Formats: sequence, structure tokens, C-alpha cells
Amino acid sequence: MTAHAAFAAALLDPDVAVPAGLTAWNGVDPMRRFAVYRNNVTTALTGVLADSFPVTQQLVGEDFFCAMARVFLRAHPPRSPLLHEYGHDFPAFVAQFEPARQVPYLADMARLEWLRLASLHAADAPVLAADDIAPLLADPAALPGLRLALHPAAAVLQSAHAVVSLWGAHHGVGALAEVDPYAAESALVLRPMLEVLVLRLPPGGGIFAAALAAETTLGEAAAAASADPSFDLAENLALLIRHGALGALRSSARN
Repeated sequence: MTAHAAFAAALLDPDVAVPAGLTAWNGVDPMRRFAVYRNNVTTALTGVLADSFPVTQQLVGEDFFCAMARVFLRAHPPRSPLLHEYGHDFPAFVAQFEPARQVPYLADMARLEWLRLASLHAADAPVLAADDIAPLLADPAALPGLRLALHPAAAVLQSAHAVVSLWGAHHGVGALAEVDPYAAESALVLRPMLEVLVLRLPPGGGIFAAALAAETTLGEAAAAASADPSFDLAENLALLIRHGALGALRSSARN
């Protein structure tokens, strides 16, 4: 292991010995100085995760979250100098973190909050407006072969839990006591203008939007979503157009 790698490993794990050869310019015990530095880095990275996943933290409390974050950062140190990119692996980690399984919707909440961050920093791109698609929607024969891409700042999360309602209740939308966390919901995350929104999709909407994101045709996406008998194509398509969730329009041929 290189000296740099040894320093980094010791920096994030208090069980790892302090690297040999450390000195302090003022003669202070280098082990004490390193311990302070280690604590500062751990605290800072834990704070980054808390800022990125605020509702996730609220669901389990600060003490639990901080303990979980410390375990995470030892296994997943930063790979980029851009701190807003730190935490990409956190939702998957939460899903496998045994103590967190007492809150089965915690990992999906972390996924939702990460999608919000990704939406905030996603590339700008033109939005498919109603006027752009209206002529094609007026031609029933063309509809099944259309390929409607999601905007780069839009994403879908299908959850077995009420992640949208839980997220909203923690932001003053609805009462937390009235949320059934075990009611399945699908979330649409998008960034019209400069604000990131989290919307609950209608029945079948998560399947429909996810299929569009996978570049299936409109007909294929509608067929998949029709597994939910309450799916309404017009309702779901209108919602995506109205909120600027679509970013490209292609013919039936992939290009």
C-alpha cells in the first residue's frame, strides 16, 4: 500500500493504525493531531450525507443516521472532489444495512432524495411542449410508434412504499400521521425551470414513465402500464407533458 493510500485508509477508519512517519511542525504529538483531522473529515462527510438525505435522517433520527453514515464512508470514501457527487452509493448501502431493515422504506427514501440531487445537477435540455407533440397526438396511427424520451432532469422511482407522501409530509405537504407508509407509490422527479419537484404518479404511471425512459415506444409503454387496470394513458401523458418531463421526440426507428 502506498503512503497516500495508507493515509487515506487511516483517515476514515479509527481502527486503522495512524500512518508511520507523521510529524507536526510545532512538536505536538502527531497522533493527536491526526485524530483531530480524522474527526473533522468524518464529521464533514457525515454532514454532506445529512444535507443530501435530510428526510432519510429524519426517519431514523440523527444518532442512528450518523452511525450508519460512518459505516458507509469507511466502505465508500469520496472518489470525486465535487461533494455534491458524494452519496451515489448510499441508497444501495442503506438497503443492505441490517439495522436499517427495521424501516423497510428507508432505502427508497434515500433513492428518492438522491434522484432529487441528480435532477438538480442534470444537464439542461429543451422540453417537449404540448405544441410540439399535438400534431402527432392527433394522428392515432402514429401514436403507437412514437418514442418519447424523458428529460435529462427527470427520473422515475417505483416503490412498494409511500415515499412521495412521506417525503411530502416531511416538507409540510400533508400530515405524517395520515400516511400509510406501506401503500405503494411511484414518484416522478423533475426540474421544470430551476425548482426540483417530486410528484406522485397516477396508477400505472411509474411503469409507463419507466418504460419511456427505457426507450420503448409509446404503444409498448402503454401496454406495459395497462397491467394496472386503473391506468389512463391520456391522464399520464398529459401529466408528463404539462410538467415538462419529456425532452425528445423520435420516430419508431431508433436513432
